[in-house]
Amino acid sequence: MTSSSKELYYVFLKRDTEYERLKDIRTRKGEEDLDRYLEKRHEEILESSLGPGSYIRTVSLVVVHGFGVEITKQQAEVLRSADGVYTVEKNEEN
Repeated sequence: MTSSSKELYYVFLKRDTEYERLKDIRTRKGEEDLDRYLEKRHEEILESSLGPGSYIRTVSLVVVHGFGVEITKQQAEVLRSADGVYTVEKNEEN
């Protein structure tokens, strides 16, 4: 696979107080607020680190505060040093 080929990586974020607060609200509105917060936060990290349109975010992971994204190996390296990112792991499943 070439270095410019996109593959699925999982990005896990550091804890933040807003995520923790919203995660503890066990109502429908609380779930909707958490979903909106995660979508906004994940897009902020991706856009500020990689630029709009250079990635495909595939899923938000509520339980572990992270997301899946289709990116290149070089983009994964950039994300590893992004503010708020705990770790970036390549999906090893086929």
